[in-house]
Amino acid sequence: MAHGHAHSHDDLDVGPPRQGLAATLAVVVGAISVAAIVAMVVLWPSSSQVPKAPNPLSGEGVTLLDGTVTAVKPFDCGSGGVGPDNQPTVDGDCAKVTAETDDGDATFTLDSARYQAGIDTGDEIEVLRIAPQGQPATFEFYDFQRTFPLQALAIAFAVLVVAVARWRGLFALVGIGVTLVALMQFILPALLAGKSALPVAIVGSTVIMTVVLYLAHGVSIRTTSALFGTYFGIIGTALMGALATDWASLTGIGSEDDRTLVATVPTLSMSGVVAATMVIAGLGVLNDVTVTQASAVWEMRALQPTARARELFMSAMRIGRDHIASSVYTLVFAYAGSAMTVLLLISAYSRPLGEMATTEELGQEPAGRRRATS
Repeated sequence: MAHGHAHSHDDLDVGPPRQGLAATLAVVVGAISVAAIVAMVVLWPSSSQVPKAPNPLSGEGVTLLDGTVTAVKPFDCGSGGVGPDNQPTVDGDCAKVTAETDDGDATFTLDSARYQAGIDTGDEIEVLRIAPQGQPATFEFYDFQRTFPLQALAIAFAVLVVAVARWRGLFALVGIGVTLVALMQFILPALLAGKSALPVAIVGSTVIMTVVLYLAHGVSIRTTSALFGTYFGIIGTALMGALATDWASLTGIGSEDDRTLVATVPTLSMSGVVAATMVIAGLGVLNDVTVTQASAVWEMRALQPTARARELFMSAMRIGRDHIASSVYTLVFAYAGSAMTVLLLISAYSRPLGEMATTEELGQEPAGRRRATS
């Protein structure tokens, strides 16, 4: 009587030869993980090492109030300049706004840019109340209240991910939490404390990717092979990031926020932050490429169990070339979207793109994204 044998993809990870390989890989990954954790403990800053700048909202007499806009009265503030008849060329470009708060009505003025960005009666906003001792209180617009809509979007995203990807989607969301904890509790404080940026980025990225890959994709030889590719990618990105930062003289001081950070933490090495940023920014691309490539090889091996290693390698390389080619312009689109304001300024100033691309503000971010694809 003939017997049919159905092989699942998981069969590629079982059997005596595979079990021996799995045990060897587990030992190697365990050693790397232990080394990364030890390095993290060594680099972990104490609370006294992390500089603390005063919160501008915690100053004496400063209070942040929730409010609801009850009236918006536009008026001409002359920000559009004057015409030949010495009259303002823009009408109603500013506004006097009244908002109802727990402390009563708050009235303040919005400049042209803020008013034209949009504010209407009924909007939920946050208002700064500034009342220095012995002086009457004044009010300023701070921001819109976005807690509920952003929470709703986050919940909808999580539900969609879990509905489509099920347990893997749930564990991927847990991986996002792990990433945020590592960033907020280790990487950012260590950088602020003056720790060497590249070791911090490498150690933090190694721990993050080890946890995230196994959470999202399960414990298997396939995931481990993707993880080893990610390890090499992290090291390669770090080395090229350090070389690019030095070669292109990227100081990390290309915007007003950068200057504010230097003023807040004078001991911070901004060029080191640029190199570390390249490593962190590359994690998403590395995860995408390595996991996809590993999955492609496993699927081809399942479909053609007798295929030789060279044939699998050449097929995987063809897939990888297409994958990297698509990732290159995907990153360009992502950068164009995130830097739209800067690109609009370039167009408004009528300066050549080639000239602007070599400035610090534009040069440091594309460099990080390009290195992330390497």
